[in-house]
This record gives sequence, C-alpha cells and structure tokens, in this order.
Amino acid sequence: FRVNLNMIGLDGRPQVKDLKRILTEWLSFRTDTVTRRLNHRLVKVERRLHLLEGLRIAYLNLDEVIRIVRTEDEPKPVLMARFRLSDEQTDYILETKLRQLARLEEMKITAEANQLEEERARINVLLKSPAKLKGLIKEELRADAAKFGDDRRSPLVEREVAQALDESALVASEPVTVVLSQKGWIRAAKGHDVDAEGLSYREGDGLLAAVKARTTQQAVVIDSTGRSYSTPAHTLPSARGNGEPLTGRFSPAAGASFDALVAGDNDTRLILATDFGYGFVTRFEALTGRNKAGKQAINLPDGARILAPQITADPARDRIVVVTSEGHLLMFSVAELPELDKGKGNKLIEIPKAKLTSGDERVAGVAVVSEGKGEVTMYAGARKLTLKWADLVEYGGNRATRGGLLPRGLRRVERIETTG
Repeated sequence: FRVNLNMIGLDGRPQVKDLKRILTEWLSFRTDTVTRRLNHRLVKVERRLHLLEGLRIAYLNLDEVIRIVRTEDEPKPVLMARFRLSDEQTDYILETKLRQLARLEEMKITAEANQLEEERARINVLLKSPAKLKGLIKEELRADAAKFGDDRRSPLVEREVAQALDESALVASEPVTVVLSQKGWIRAAKGHDVDAEGLSYREGDGLLAAVKARTTQQAVVIDSTGRSYSTPAHTLPSARGNGEPLTGRFSPAAGASFDALVAGDNDTRLILATDFGYGFVTRFEALTGRNKAGKQAINLPDGARILAPQITADPARDRIVVVTSEGHLLMFSVAELPELDKGKGNKLIEIPKAKLTSGDERVAGVAVVSEGKGEVTMYAGARKLTLKWADLVEYGGNRATRGGLLPRGLRRVERIETTG
C-alpha cells in the first residue's frame, strides 16, 4: 500500500519518502549502527587481551615484580625495561594492589584470554562478511520482536480502492430544462414545466431545441460537421437572461453551426440519425469529452444535417418511427440498428437517389415509441396528425424499406415528435 512521509533521512535533509525508501534507509542505518557497535566491542576486547598479557607476565615473574614495586622509587620505567611491557600494561599492573597481584592465578588469566580471543575472532568474521552481518541483524530483529512485540492495537481494515471524487457528486440533483437557440446560445431553466418558445431571445434569434435534464447530467450539443461537445448542465447560465454563446465554451470549425441538443446519463442509449436517412444507436458517454474542439460523433455526407437525437429506454423492445418530407412513414425495431461509438450507421428508410441528391425528399425526423403503446405527432405546416400505436402498426416494416404514405394533405411533414 502507498505510504508517503515527509522526514529527515540519512543525508540530514527533509524529503518526502515512500515506504520502500524509508525501509532501505533504515536498514542502511541499522547496518552502520551494528558495525560501529562491533568495532567498539572489538577495541575493548583487544585492549583487555593486551592487559591480560601484561598480567600473565607479572604472574610468571611475581616475586621480581613485587620487589621492584617495593624497592624502586620509580618502578614504572624499571618494569617496562625489565619485562618489555607497554605503558598501558605497566600502569595497569601498578594500579593493582600487591595483595591482588599475589592472588593472581594463571588459569583464570588464560581462561579469560581464551574467551576474549574467541569473541575477537567472531567479531572479525562478522565485520568481514556482509552476509553474516546481515544474518546477525535479522536475529536481533527477531529477538526484539519476540521480546517487545505485541498484538496490533490499531486494526487494519480493507476498504475499496479510492476513487477520484466526481464533481457532480457535490451538485444537488435538480430538474432543469436546457434551451439552445438557433444562433448557438445556451441556457438552463429550473424545472421541466418550461415554455421554451415563450422565453425571450436576442433579436433575430429563436428556439432551436429544448431538452429535459438534471443538474447532475451533461448537456451535449452536436454541430453541423457531426462533432459533439459536452458541458455540465449545472454550469449553464440561468434562463432569466439570453444565456451565453457556445463558442465561448467550445471551438467548432469555422462556419460550423450547433444543430442538435441532448442530455442524459452515461448509460443512456440514443439514436443518432441524419436527414439522408442513416443512423445508429450509441451510448451517451460516447458523445462526452473535455476537448474544446469536440469529438467526431457521426459522419455527415455533404449536404446532410443531423436530426434531433432520440432517447431509447429499451432498444430491444422500442420502435423507431421515421418520416420523410414526402410523407413516407416507416416503423421498425430499434434492435435492427447497430450500436456504435461513431460512424455513419445503417439506412433507416429508402429514399430514391434522385430525390435525395436534388433535395426534393429528406428525412424530416425520427421518433421512438414503446412497443404496444405510445403515439407520435407529425406537423405539416399548420396541420398536424397524431398516430397511436394501432395506427403506427399499419406502417410497420423492415428497416431500409420505403414505408407507407401518409394521408393526402399531411405529406409535407416538417417535424415529428413523440407525444405519448
């Protein structure tokens, strides 16, 4: 696990160190400490052996030593010259009382000297062998653990891996309506009961799209080149004013316009389609990103435009309703469309190539209805037509077919929306 401590290390400077660095430096410090301790002990052992050698000489010449001590005014130089003793040995003998000198026993001196010789040999082996020195340190650590160790008093509890805090987690989840104007100005009104058309707009501007969202969700706009841009809904300006231009938040290509708006959660499924009659299912997360230049979401052929994205709650059971500007209507299962992160998609409805090229017929819009229920409303000028599920079944068919014709007078469809 991760440990970072600000501490003073072997170099005497404060520094942030991880656990491995801390343990490595401590082991280096411990090795130096044990080495200094052994060297200190070695000096003391060798000094004691030196003194014992002097005592052994004094014992072997005890009568002469006692005579010199008693008769000579300056016995030290005499002893040093007579027995070739060092200054330290001579001082040690002279500091020993005559009574103690008389009681010296060779066996005791020899036994202590042998014991110290063994200790000196053992210390020298440890100092010359890094492996044996490391073994000594291990033994001492185990001994300390056995003597002073006890059960851990602060329990270690396994937790889930820490996750980065999502900014939206700090935002209250409240309903808002995101409003996009024709000239690319965006804002958010509190609540879902908002008359987006009744809001005030800048001169020459008007409503392009409005979607229901929550403050914890992202709002995504798609431009005329098929690139998507996302921004948190709670950061949008209030609808009490005219909002702010999207060009202040994003960097679209020169001449590009913002043509579509959608909001949702990462797992929300959407249908992206163009008026050329192609589309696919995608996850909302595939449209989001932090790049101000956006990301390519759908490939638009020359002259094609993006249609309003449609949310599908259950792609396996929902139906998609496609209507053209010439009044051809087709309903088929959403499951017939591929799920992609980006691309062109598959053909939704058949439009004659000549009409598509000339612009005489395009897809006016798409809508999603639930199987067995729901209705759609189509607008053709001042007229509108609402079709319920029983009516829509008559226009059911396979994807990429021509579909059925709407009643006369309602074939110049301008838009379609789900109304039930």
